Amino acid sequence: MANAQKNKIILTDGDVLALTVGGESELKGSSTGLSPSDLELMVLLDGSSTVAEVSRRAKIVPIAAVPEALAELVGKNLARIAPKAVSGDIEIGDFLKTGSFYVPQGGGMLIDEREAIEGVSTLRQHGYYVRIARRAPAEHKAAGGGRLTAVVVEDEPSLAKLLRTFLGMEGFETRLAANRAEILEALRKAPVPDLVLLDVMLPDADGFNILEKLRAHPAFKNVAVIMLTAKATREAVLKGLAGGADGYITKPFEVDVLMKAVGAVLGKPEV
Repeated sequence: MANAQKNKIILTDGDVLALTVGGESELKGSSTGLSPSDLELMVLLDGSSTVAEVSRRAKIVPIAAVPEALAELVGKNLARIAPKAVSGDIEIGDFLKTGSFYVPQGGGMLIDEREAIEGVSTLRQHGYYVRIARRAPAEHKAAGGGRLTAVVVEDEPSLAKLLRTFLGMEGFETRLAANRAEILEALRKAPVPDLVLLDVMLPDADGFNILEKLRAHPAFKNVAVIMLTAKATREAVLKGLAGGADGYITKPFEVDVLMKAVGAVLGKPEV
């Protein structure tokens, strides 16, 4: 556990940190006075990762400086020491765990707040946003030359069917999932999907948590994922960028907006 020496907080490698209410408010606000390094570390705090694990995942802060930087966040009441969660091997069932705040695992990407802000602006203006670094360099083809496969995770039946119709017109074989059981079933089916359209808000699952598990699982880590969101917020874009989302589409959307985003993440030529 952490020790206090002359009012200085000292963390051990095994300590587990989580955001305080104040920390979450600061991170979720429309603007922030946090430095890029503080922002990165706060996004990495999930209430289950140890200080040592956070140190290995940090990209901006040197590994040796992470414990002290985390201690400063605790001192500012932006983070708190939390009980350590019991972790195990990643199983497909882990896709269905819910979480109140997304935190990237080992495959998480470097957070760029400026890109998140630009992404929000693009979302609001054009209806979709594709992370340039994740834009496919070449057109993605289905294994064996067959049809591309898409999984649509959306709990609104009419919208899910509409998405299936649009994707079918583009040659996709589409599976629909609206809840935890259906998500599990859709992901278990072969072949591994080429594309996942993933709603952020689901009745019994968290879209960002599903994204986290997709990126951490060897079978799904390279699947193109586009988040479907009704709210184009800085918080949502930060979470998605951290987790490796390839793009965002705001709801309601136009058909051409959807297909432009899908085409971009799969490297299809622009027409």
